[in-house]
Amino acid sequence: MDFSPHRYVLILAGGSGTRFWPLSRNATPKQLLRLFDDETLLEKTIKRLEGLLPLDHILILTSTLQEPAVRRVASMLPPENILAEPEKRDTGPAVALGIGWIARRDPEAVMAVLPSDHLIQDEARFRETLDAAMDVALHSGNLVTIGIKPTWPCPGYGYIERGDALPEAASRSGITPHRVVRFKEKPGMELAREYLAQGHFAWNAGMFIWHLPAVRAELGAHCPELARFVTDIAEAPDLASAMHRSFGSLTPVSIDYALMEASARVSNIEAGFDWDDVGGWLSVANHLPVDDQGNRSRAAASHYGAADNVVFSTTGQHIALLGVKDLIIVQTGDALLIARKDAADDIKKLVAQVPPALH
Repeated sequence: MDFSPHRYVLILAGGSGTRFWPLSRNATPKQLLRLFDDETLLEKTIKRLEGLLPLDHILILTSTLQEPAVRRVASMLPPENILAEPEKRDTGPAVALGIGWIARRDPEAVMAVLPSDHLIQDEARFRETLDAAMDVALHSGNLVTIGIKPTWPCPGYGYIERGDALPEAASRSGITPHRVVRFKEKPGMELAREYLAQGHFAWNAGMFIWHLPAVRAELGAHCPELARFVTDIAEAPDLASAMHRSFGSLTPVSIDYALMEASARVSNIEAGFDWDDVGGWLSVANHLPVDDQGNRSRAAASHYGAADNVVFSTTGQHIALLGVKDLIIVQTGDALLIARKDAADDIKKLVAQVPPALH
């Protein structure tokens, strides 16, 4: 695997995590939680990049509220590799800030943009896939996405429609990208079933890879405001001053809408690894130990006449379930959630009703 000095990764670690209340709070969202073991999702994201690039080529963009916790979790990185956005402006401005930040270091960099809050367990296949994507991006000049092969008709994910194979752009390892026909928003169940049956759609995992000269040219063509901001960040004598001067005035827009959906130079590589975006407690439950009654738990727990429950606790207190079914029970030191599984999507609405001190 090529340990290229021109490879960089930008990890986006500023999102909120209300679906994981009461464990998640504004200052400690999903990527900063230890949901499966003693490592946070952010730590796992950093560790699975080992062997692809030097540690000091991994940069993290977060929020001012979450910055202290991110610095504690990512203490293996140089302090200057962690930057807090002045305010929330969606992923378009965030990614543009990252492009300019990396361009200051290496205008010829090949850059990957990765979420910080996904679970990927086959780390070797992940590295092989990302290595191939970086190779394709460098030699083809295309903006590359990594798509996940759908395993069920999920109505809540964005989709990528894959077109013809591009053998001329194949990576040195032989992985062949496909042309991206278009991006599709969350489709609803009926349309998701059609996508699954057609077989040429992928889930959009929010992983983007490009050569800096190529992405800057595409931004100039499709989103001049962000292109000007990238140049300002890349060329300004002081990064912090340039960021605070311009970032807050940028139009809030997703990088998918601002760039990826507009560009005709986008290709897709299908993931060769497992993937879970861990969207809520029910997703977490899929990776927890299960008993013969379908109860899944990461807690000191006993069950009698109880089935298909999810139990999670950080307190060490014993939780006993008697005669209940299809509940989510999450206990922290200062809060307790008891919810029906079929109400899981409303947890974020519930958070608006709890005292501000618990946000």
